[in-house]
Amino acid sequence: MALRLPSPFQAKMKTLLGPNYDNFMKSYEQPPFAGIRVNTLKISDEDFRRISPYKLDPIPWCKTGYYIEEGERPGRHPYYHTGLYYIQEPSAMAPVELLGVEPGDVVLDLCAAPGGKSTQIAAKLQGKGVLVSNDLHPDRTKALAKNLEMYGVRNAIVLNDSPERIAEAFPEAFTKILIDAPCSGEGMFRKDESMLKYWEESSPLTFAEMQRDILHSAVKMLRPGGTLVYSTCTFSPEENEGMIAELLMKHPDFRVIPIDHSGPFSPGETEWLARHMEHISAEVREQVAGTGRLWPHKVQGEGHFVAVLRREGELARMEEADEQAPPVHVDTAAGGHLAVSSGKEKRSERKGRGSLRDPRKGNPRGGGRGGQHDSTRQQGSGRPADSISLEPFTTFLREDLPGTLHGYTVTYGNHVYLSPLPKERLERLKVIRPGWYMGQIKNERFVPGHPLATALRAEEFVRTISLHSEDGEAIRYLKGETLSIPEERLQVFGAAEGKGYVLVCIDGYSAGWGKWQGGMLKNEYPAGWRWTSV
Repeated sequence: MALRLPSPFQAKMKTLLGPNYDNFMKSYEQPPFAGIRVNTLKISDEDFRRISPYKLDPIPWCKTGYYIEEGERPGRHPYYHTGLYYIQEPSAMAPVELLGVEPGDVVLDLCAAPGGKSTQIAAKLQGKGVLVSNDLHPDRTKALAKNLEMYGVRNAIVLNDSPERIAEAFPEAFTKILIDAPCSGEGMFRKDESMLKYWEESSPLTFAEMQRDILHSAVKMLRPGGTLVYSTCTFSPEENEGMIAELLMKHPDFRVIPIDHSGPFSPGETEWLARHMEHISAEVREQVAGTGRLWPHKVQGEGHFVAVLRREGELARMEEADEQAPPVHVDTAAGGHLAVSSGKEKRSERKGRGSLRDPRKGNPRGGGRGGQHDSTRQQGSGRPADSISLEPFTTFLREDLPGTLHGYTVTYGNHVYLSPLPKERLERLKVIRPGWYMGQIKNERFVPGHPLATALRAEEFVRTISLHSEDGEAIRYLKGETLSIPEERLQVFGAAEGKGYVLVCIDGYSAGWGKWQGGMLKNEYPAGWRWTSV
């Protein structure tokens, strides 16, 4: 059945597209394109292509993104549950690619849920630097936190706060900022028909007001020399080129970095600016032409708008940053970070390029509650207790982890995290996850959390078992079943015994915990994450 688009929407698009309108309308007769993006935190692009269960066709604007054939069900394969790839609409992969994230950057994903772009940013950081992922809607942060955990992200903080409050806490703090702004969603009508019932002729102006407020806060958080990417999945110029033109007029220290239009990206729509924003200068209109659009009748993907902006100035490096901001990912001698080692050779860590500035002191507005499967913020609890002994945790690291972990030890109640930032930097913000969740201390024993397992590599834990993806054993584990595993199948390093926590891998890639004793592997896979497909 043909998609029934609102008449006002069709009339608007006809005016905007002119002779290209008929081709645009024909794109709605085609099915949407499906894509996956390789999670290079857990597997290289080359290795994934070698083991991929799907026929892969490269997506032009994302080196690790691939089209998959219509009818494939990538959410029903063990590799999805192991976090080897993220299911993502192809056009949605473009903004992060244009952000230019590098290891060591300090990045803010301001409107991050459900987390696709945050996981893409994290893969580019490769564990070096800081990622702050925020969403204003509490329920959406649950999916955001879960996706970051499933994909093995170690250096991310998840917030549930307003852009205004984050700007107060972190002025000029970030080297890169992504704003995948809430919008009228016109570009996603083909992919998600349910969005049509929420669209009204006034929708673009309503969302433009939200976007204006978000941009107003975001510009305060970008360092001189930093990069900001603004994107939407709508066709509306009011929400796209209009927003960028306004920003350039109000903030002359920002300039558009032109997107290459020789490939899939079309130039920004400047004729609309000339008709509807006559006060905008010719110089600003020329800059806006350097933004980019992905049109569904020109590319294999949905509608998307992207603008890349840079703030004038020289980007502060680690050595030039405030002395009050200690470096991230160094050992105790250099920055007061926890670094527990079993005595084996430490992995080298290159220092990040930036560090977040100290926020103003104040009372906390909430803290992360770190249950294994709970991604919600503890309400009304006041300041979390920090008086627990960390000895069970440090003992676990010393005895069960051959290498070295880096980060600030942050506790909420009996829950333990390793954070890329010290706890006081987050006190005034609503925190969902202050960092990489380690687990909890119960009855003077440490119980490792699921996110600890998903971010580990097999060689980082003393006991591992690799299940096969094709013989049904992996699915049985993902369903929560207890498995019969003879001791000779365990890989045990050093003098450790087989009994205890085991890092369960699927084809060599970490999936979760089990507890092995006497030939039986007790399943520790979280109930809320389990395989439910028939």
